[in-house]
Parts: sequence; structure tokens; C-alpha cells
Amino acid sequence: MINLFDLKGEVAVVIGATGVLGGAIAEGLAQAGATVAVVGRNSERGQARAKSIRELGAKAEFFAADAMEPIALRATHQAIERSCGAPTILVNAAGGNDPKVTVTAERAFEQIALADWRHTFDLNLAGGVLLPCQEFGPAMLARGQGSIINIASVSAHVPLSRVVTYSAAKAAVLSLTQFLAREWAPKGVRVNSITPGFFPAEQNRKLLFNEDGSPTARTRSILAHTPAGRFGEARELIGAAVFLASSRASSFVTGTDIRVDGGFLSQTI
Repeated sequence: MINLFDLKGEVAVVIGATGVLGGAIAEGLAQAGATVAVVGRNSERGQARAKSIRELGAKAEFFAADAMEPIALRATHQAIERSCGAPTILVNAAGGNDPKVTVTAERAFEQIALADWRHTFDLNLAGGVLLPCQEFGPAMLARGQGSIINIASVSAHVPLSRVVTYSAAKAAVLSLTQFLAREWAPKGVRVNSITPGFFPAEQNRKLLFNEDGSPTARTRSILAHTPAGRFGEARELIGAAVFLASSRASSFVTGTDIRVDGGFLSQTI
């Protein structure tokens, strides 16, 4: 049974592994036996992440790249193939919200600038899924094997207040995931997504906590709506990621979204 989740011999590319959630997934895939290519824009964080994985006795190397730049992605793909081998797993964990497109008391929805909307939308959809899939997907299709895991959000299912652009972009991530799953399944490439609930990270910390560390009103609202009664921990995404990455454990799973949200999307009244 354990062999179902053994990723030895696999090469996993984790774009956005310099972040909290992507980093945890990268470490989990490495501990399951995969060689991990840590991909991100921040070299200091990327090198530190790769080092921490190697200290666990696993294989990892950092590759600097901006997922919004096709030429950089192509160069990174080639470098990964030379150094680690042909990628068989792709995790798209890049993305995030921009305060400039967050609805506030000072900024109504109709005041969001189109340029800011496009930037956040592109960050989560183009850089978050489209461009990496266009770069790594064809090589997987040519080999007839691959698992692609996109990171969605609870806001893709139920648009959250204030983060309208992020919610719309993540909804598009779910749609593109299902499209690619349908198109690529006949050629052996599976495409799925993971929907994290609320996990404190740098990009949402100001929304969740006051400067003194106390919870904001938004945090109290979130936890009241989460049956588990707490935030998630990044390591709690690893199980879903390893399952979807494994060609043995999830060989007949594609076009699926796995929710790791503490029950948030199940809560009504």
C-alpha cells in the first residue's frame, strides 16, 4: 500500500515553491522520493528551500524564473532537464492577491484600475497555470506521462468579499484545469487541482491579523465559518499533493479538485 505513494524516479517541478504553501508541497513530494526542482523569483528563499529539502535527505535544486515570462520558463525547463531529468510532475503554486485590487472602504469595486485587474488576473491564471502548462505540458504529452497539479482557492468556488479579482482568477483556474484534463487525458497526462482553505501566509497576513498579532474581524468571521475551527497548516496540503502526483495512487483521477479547507465550503447556516 505504501508503494502507491512512492515517487522515486519522478521529477517534480514546483513553481512557487518559494512561498509557504508551495514550499510545503515541494518538501512533501521530495520526502515521498521525487527529485524536486524548486522554481521561483526569489533566489534567497529558493536556495534556502532547496537546502532545507536536501537536509531532509532528499534531492532538490533551485531554478530562478518568473512564471509570467515564457522565455525564462523555456530556459528553466531546459536547465531542469539537464540537471534533474525530464519533469513528470508539475505543481503550479504561483499566484496571490494584490492590495491594489482589494475592495476596501477607500476603494470601491468600480474604482479598481483595469491595469491592476489585468496584472492580478495574469499572475494567477497566465503565470499561475497557462504559461507553465504550455511550456511543460507538451513534453509530458510527448512522453505519454505526467501529473499537473494547479492550486485553486475557496474563493474560486464562493467569491469572497473584498478579493474580487483574485476570486475571479481562481475560478478561471478551475475551468482551465478541467479543460486541460479533458484534452490531455487521452495522451496520459492528468490535470487536477487542490483548493486550500485559509492558511496564514505573507500575502494575507495583514488581512488576518492586526499589527499587535490579534485576529482581525475577518479572521473571526473565517473561523466561525470553518467547521474545523482553525486555520490550516501548510503541511496539511502534502497528502493531497502526493496522492495527485502519484501515477499509481491516482491513475484514474483527472479533472478533479480536492478541497483541503477544514470544511469551509460545506458550511452554510
